[in-house]
Amino acid sequence: MSHGIPEDFDETLITDPRESAALLLERLAELGWTIAVAESLTGGLVVSSLVDVPGASRVVRGGVVAYATDVKQSVLGVDAALLDAHGAVHPRVARQMARGVRDVLGRDGVPADVGVATTGVAGPDTQDGHVVGTVHIGVSTPLGTSVDSLVIAGDRDRIRREAARIAVRRTLAAL
Repeated sequence: MSHGIPEDFDETLITDPRESAALLLERLAELGWTIAVAESLTGGLVVSSLVDVPGASRVVRGGVVAYATDVKQSVLGVDAALLDAHGAVHPRVARQMARGVRDVLGRDGVPADVGVATTGVAGPDTQDGHVVGTVHIGVSTPLGTSVDSLVIAGDRDRIRREAARIAVRRTLAAL
């Protein structure tokens, strides 16, 4: 990597979420890549953290808050059978959201280079049998798509903010 980001960079050493967002945007700019975000439980926190960084418009295409299950299908192209079988809180849903938002927010038929998606249960109640704090984060790039599944402890606000912070860090790590 250039611009002062060493090859052996360890994203786990970052404690300031703004620093993670700035480093992600810097890396995307180095690659000449764009990013699109699809959010459910985080409700816009991920894309907000990105656009808080001056110069974000160079790489950020936008964000879709697909809070309702039917929006995940109609806007992002998540498979209806998957949603019917497993509900919106599922790793494959996060994967399809991350892939779908690349297309939705692409330009002139060319998808965004990176798609990141969040889905899960922020509480206060369980959803479709999933415990509060269940989170799935999908990251899709030209190199492939990955999903991280985790459980975050805390109240609704902490779960949402931590999921957004982790989504930015995992996206940076995927590049």
